[in-house]
Amino acid sequence: MQKGLIQQFIEWIIHNGGLYMLLFVIFAETGLFVGFFLPGDSLLFAAGIYIKDLAKEFFDVHYSVIIVLVIIASVLGNMVGFWFGNKTGPLLYERKDSFLFKKKHLLRAHDFYEQYGKGTIFLAKFLPIIRTFAPIVAGIVRMDKKTFHFYNIIGSIVWVSSMILGGHFLQSIIWRKFGYSLKDHIEAITIVIILITTLPVLYKLFFGQRKDSSTQNPS
Repeated sequence: MQKGLIQQFIEWIIHNGGLYMLLFVIFAETGLFVGFFLPGDSLLFAAGIYIKDLAKEFFDVHYSVIIVLVIIASVLGNMVGFWFGNKTGPLLYERKDSFLFKKKHLLRAHDFYEQYGKGTIFLAKFLPIIRTFAPIVAGIVRMDKKTFHFYNIIGSIVWVSSMILGGHFLQSIIWRKFGYSLKDHIEAITIVIILITTLPVLYKLFFGQRKDSSTQNPS
């Protein structure tokens, strides 16, 4: 069975960087604007499938330690994003597009923040691209630090735990009942995760705004 590019990329991260690469990717995707293209959700789910291997390679600890370390990486990533937005945010709106920076992603995150308010930091954890720029936008608009840290920690705990444990337990159930591994179906799982988490939000952002505009400006 030929593996897709996404599956090959995720498995390369797991096998060539292990826990350290996983921590770096989650940190980058949740706080550095250059990390918006990284596959956070699918990587966490894949990490759940490989969680025992990762734990064994990291001093043979219990897999719960791996989960805690990834949660910390997510929290720290958002903190860096918030700090970056707080210090240099206004300049980003004047920055020209490049290969690693697209202003449209920043604007989408800002629109999402305006619509969903304080809960954005929590909700954004489950949304590709938006989770990268949400903490930066929070810094730009000078969100209350205590509120930001609260939603950052809670969001990181729920996001990381649900994705990793989901992969771990689903892999165990499928293997026990049907005798095959989810490692061979990461590509399809990734596509499903992206569709579930992204399409409803994008529909609301784009088509919802068009409806509002047509209502406010009747022809």
